[in-house]
Amino acid sequence: MSAADVQVTEGAELSAFYRNLAAAELQPLWTQGRSLQPFEPAPATRVHLWSGAAVRELAVESGRLIGLDGGGDRRVLSLANPGLGGQPYATSTLWAAVQYLGPRESAPAHRHSQAALRFVLEGSGTWTTVDGDACDMEPGDLVLTPAWTWHDHTNGGDQPMMWFDGLDMPLVNMLDAQFFERYAADRQPVSGHNLSAAAYEGDADGLADLARPPSDEESFSPLFVYRWERTDRELAGRLAVSASGAAELDFVSPLTGRAVLPTLGCHMTRLAAAAATAPRRKVGSSVYVAWAGEGRSVIDGTELTWRAGDFFCSPSWAYVEHHAVAPSDLFELSDRPALEALHLFRQETAGSPQVIHRRLGR
Repeated sequence: MSAADVQVTEGAELSAFYRNLAAAELQPLWTQGRSLQPFEPAPATRVHLWSGAAVRELAVESGRLIGLDGGGDRRVLSLANPGLGGQPYATSTLWAAVQYLGPRESAPAHRHSQAALRFVLEGSGTWTTVDGDACDMEPGDLVLTPAWTWHDHTNGGDQPMMWFDGLDMPLVNMLDAQFFERYAADRQPVSGHNLSAAAYEGDADGLADLARPPSDEESFSPLFVYRWERTDRELAGRLAVSASGAAELDFVSPLTGRAVLPTLGCHMTRLAAAAATAPRRKVGSSVYVAWAGEGRSVIDGTELTWRAGDFFCSPSWAYVEHHAVAPSDLFELSDRPALEALHLFRQETAGSPQVIHRRLGR
């Protein structure tokens, strides 16, 4: 038997072997290349910007065309990333959306496994009730609805209300950990207004006068609403002593000092006119709300020009730098707490060889 005959025979045997593997629902690692274990993150999430003006116009139109009794319970426009194959996700781990609630409307009470937050864009006279605590909502406020807490939204005023929604829905769904339950009535009983704020809002350094010592078992912040007035004051104080013209802060639990939710991180950046942040990259994705001002962001070489009201995202391990044209504020939603809990988080600044690994409690 010639060498050519041996090669043909081996080829036929190998082909048959691969067919047998497929029939047994098995796949060989050696044919996968680096697709399973790339040298660094290779996210499907793309850099993208959603025009705030366009989103607002369509949200207003949805208020005219879509009721709240059609089964969805919420009038929400999700930011769909073009790299994710038509899924209604802003990044591979983050749901981001704009919710519209008309005058005198109420979005029914429910709860779910996904953690959620609201960053208020415009309007007044609305409150989100979280486990009986009716949290009044004003522009710039951050409102939390932690996982499995009952929540409903009520507009008691004569003007529409819009806010940015952030959820860990893609992550929870990917883990097959999602549950959903409707409340027995459209609204839950209200125990009082702004109860958590009265109990936990502290002084300017972000610490509260605690009725009990902090506990490592606290999974989310007991403070359900972070007022813009306080955020603005803290940013102004930090910017006044900043040599770079940039000020940053994290929203944290007054009990533990950790992220407000176990899977979602909230961050604020204020930039003076012509100021910029250093190029940084991190494991994990982010969605940004341009809350005030105008500027541009460079994300892995892609330049996005934004103004107040726009939304944009950054994929995992992409270098991100922000440049302000006018005094600007950016709200950032990220998946960092989940990655920290899994000991997968790392970040670095351009030009620095040091890679920082962060773990909870450090």
